[in-house]
Amino acid sequence: MTETSQTTRGTEAAVAPLSGLRVLDLATLFAGPLAATMLGDFGAEVVKVEHPEKPDPSRGHGPSKDGVGLWWKVLGRNKRTITLNLSKPGGRATLLRLVATADVVIENFRPGTLEKWDLGWPELSAANPRLVLARITGFGQFGPYAHRPGFGTLAEAMSGFAALTGEPDAPPTLPPFGLADSIAGLATAYAVMTALAARERTGEGQVVDMALIEPMLLALGPQATWYDQLGYVQERTGNRSANNAPRNTYRTADGTWVAVSTSAQSIAERVMHLVGRPELIDEPWFATGADRARHADVLDKAVGDWIARHTRADVLAAFEKAEAAAAPIQDVRDVMTDPQYAALDTITTVDDPELGPLRMQNVLFRLSATPGTIRWTGRPHGADTDEILTDLGLTSSELAALREEGAL
Repeated sequence: MTETSQTTRGTEAAVAPLSGLRVLDLATLFAGPLAATMLGDFGAEVVKVEHPEKPDPSRGHGPSKDGVGLWWKVLGRNKRTITLNLSKPGGRATLLRLVATADVVIENFRPGTLEKWDLGWPELSAANPRLVLARITGFGQFGPYAHRPGFGTLAEAMSGFAALTGEPDAPPTLPPFGLADSIAGLATAYAVMTALAARERTGEGQVVDMALIEPMLLALGPQATWYDQLGYVQERTGNRSANNAPRNTYRTADGTWVAVSTSAQSIAERVMHLVGRPELIDEPWFATGADRARHADVLDKAVGDWIARHTRADVLAAFEKAEAAAAPIQDVRDVMTDPQYAALDTITTVDDPELGPLRMQNVLFRLSATPGTIRWTGRPHGADTDEILTDLGLTSSELAALREEGAL
């Protein structure tokens, strides 16, 4: 498989759907930059704007190889990189010139920061009335918490996610990765595209106000409505579900784990036949998922005892033959060799100038006619500053003056 076919999801000759869209990524860490990455994956020209002396911290997050941050290689893909100090007059003026050429600006400064630099919505929209400004903060642009520092961890705590996660007799559990940021990144990309669609009708841009604490609530389902209508508060149930059973992780004879789900009644019945306990189907409480959940101890023992006598390969083969739902508990080593991920090219290979061939997640979804592509990996800090600003019309003497001021 060639590199192009690996990194392009669909017909490589097609024009990318977001080709011609220019996005200025002023954000740091994860939610905002991820939204920009997703737009870049489908053809938008993304210009990553970083402070000259304080680059996006994601460049140093997590493991590195030969001093090169690996997370940045993924988060910074399909982005050109420039440096600008927005607190300097020259940096402010240069950003406004860039804004005049852009369709989208994504930022995640604390509310009031852009305004402090005279780069608020009035100034940005005056420079470009068609601009869409996506503002991502912990708590939104207004309200009693608006000026607090906000991070994904706080959203995971405040939304109810942590309260629901973990075993009933154990502390609330936070995810070991940026869950809230990832969900907010997805939501922001959707919000930006919605605002751009509105612009096609009105001819005018607008502000997207994205608070990290809100997409997490949507992901948690009807918690608020349940409480509003019934006073119901979902408790921690570990791997079990309050809506169906058996639903858990089970240890196999060879010391690995599988997950089983029986959201459909027919699947639950097939599992009972498979594990040799068909008599449980005749129990009055087996007829609904909620009643089965109240008898999870009985069902978990039936399923767990059977799985414990078989290897993972045999368990998965038996469940597939029975048309029941099970999957292996995989770590990243398994993901890298999983045949379904391989068929989808979910983990693809991209050539990097600094590290050579490296593997990363492919673009998020497949479009049959206008696919996305990974054109390049995350580039060095400020690598494209001179080229982009020269194309903008700045002269070499202007660039030198900006550097002298500390704006580049």
